[in-house]
Amino acid sequence: MPSTRDTQLADQLEGFSSFLVNASLIDEQIADRARRAADSTGERFDRVLTKLGLLSEADLIRGLSEYLNLPLTTAQQVPVEPVSAEVVDVDFVRRHRILPISFSNGEIKVAVVDPLTEEPLRALAYLTDTRVSLALIAPAQFEKAFEALYGGNAGELGERGPLDSALASDFDVQRLRDLASEAPTIRLVNQVIADAVETHASDIHIEPSADGVIVRYRIDGVLRTARTLEAGLRAAVTSRIKIMSRLDIAERRLPQDGRTKIAFRGIDIDFRVSTIPTAFGESVVMRILDRSRIQLDFKELGFDERQVATFDDLTKQPDGIVLVTGPTGSGKTTTLYTALKSLNSSERKIFTVEDPIEYQLTGINQVQVHPAIGLDFPAALRSILRQDPDIIMIGEIRDLETARIAIQASLTGHLVLSTLHTNSAAATVTRLIDMGIENYLLTSTLKAVVAQRLVRRLCLHCSVPHGETDYWVEEFKHTAPNLTFQGKPNIRQKVGCSACRGTGFSGRSTIAEILLLSAEIRRLVLALAPDSDIHAAAHRGGMVSMYENGITKVWAGETTLDEVMRATRVI
Repeated sequence: MPSTRDTQLADQLEGFSSFLVNASLIDEQIADRARRAADSTGERFDRVLTKLGLLSEADLIRGLSEYLNLPLTTAQQVPVEPVSAEVVDVDFVRRHRILPISFSNGEIKVAVVDPLTEEPLRALAYLTDTRVSLALIAPAQFEKAFEALYGGNAGELGERGPLDSALASDFDVQRLRDLASEAPTIRLVNQVIADAVETHASDIHIEPSADGVIVRYRIDGVLRTARTLEAGLRAAVTSRIKIMSRLDIAERRLPQDGRTKIAFRGIDIDFRVSTIPTAFGESVVMRILDRSRIQLDFKELGFDERQVATFDDLTKQPDGIVLVTGPTGSGKTTTLYTALKSLNSSERKIFTVEDPIEYQLTGINQVQVHPAIGLDFPAALRSILRQDPDIIMIGEIRDLETARIAIQASLTGHLVLSTLHTNSAAATVTRLIDMGIENYLLTSTLKAVVAQRLVRRLCLHCSVPHGETDYWVEEFKHTAPNLTFQGKPNIRQKVGCSACRGTGFSGRSTIAEILLLSAEIRRLVLALAPDSDIHAAAHRGGMVSMYENGITKVWAGETTLDEVMRATRVI
């Protein structure tokens, strides 16, 4: 027979379930699915929601805050030193995820991850002989605070030394498998991944060196060192990641590529994993593909109203080729996905051929190439053309054969979207001609080229007005006389705070130039004119260059001139 406490908890969870449905955080179907899973496994309803990825932990904690009328703990409320550490020991804090945040006037205030479990709170009240007041704290924030105040799990690996993985034979595969399966290794790798996701990193770099393993995160396009591991952890950490990604841990002489999916905070996150042998071991890079963070909206990506209108016109074309260019990591694929999202409807059949598929889009047929079995870009495209498509997206035009098939698809009445690695929009034309595409075919099929870069956005919490605003206003008017700036100048500079981890930046925005193939530009292409002449003609025709687009964002206070110069390489 259930106890009174069990009955009270069940009633609370049932009420919370109804609250989530009424607040539109979940629908009734999801609630029923979670209830059934909770009944069959004996797990609590709220925990089932996050474990199955039905609700993110951030939404869950926010829902609990509203349902129980408890405040959420902010980063500023976390103490700089442990509170009542002589009474509330670190094991109690870690085990129950209860963080003391203040003690005054006979009352201890604690931030809890799970407010529905009352026993630890009663124990704390008895232990401290004081009243206990509650606030809520998100699991990720608790882990950060615990790491800062108590040192997190720093001692767990130290108890066993460096796992003795340096002593394992290079050919002892079973030993490597055992090392990778040990709890300290699993915790360490999980913590590295969790920290990267929490800091909104796009990539994790694990780089072996002579005396250690350097872990770096790429955040807002810039690499930052996160931690340094002991040299003895090289084999264990690498093997753990390879097992997670279904790679061959015995093969350390050749590069390997793999994928894995991890449920984190109630959200499924894909990781694209690449390994390559180096002098001191295998270098590992994990690309984080977090669908919850991607915003397939041109304005959210940073495109201005004029550029969005141009995109709309281009995607309404019945045929032709639209190319997006830029270096690796400049957001080209995200731009194409955003275009596909706007085109996706039941009246159109859309195919993509990618290597790899980064984000799965509902309603769109996405093809993953497999060169090892003969399914490369040209082979996939030839088959797709027999599938009666309306729109085709090619992940990247890498060779002449792929470019020719794209042109053929365009000439036969298909709209083709693709990417290319060039430094500017005008350089794309000469690059395709250098690849072997006839210039008359380009003038018949190429509709537009979008060249783009990503610049870091200034932190909204700490940026301040620039001390030389008047100087830069005159400088911008001189260097970009054809630009019409909107509103009063709001030129700002970075400072750095806890919200942006001292960098002064948070997030990124797109700067772009869109080259439309006008009659004048087609004549230049037919005359095999250099890309400088094509760029000049496009500029005369109204094209706003990437640099000019960038300084409009500087004018509006979104980024800095240094960021624009870094991205566009303007000297």
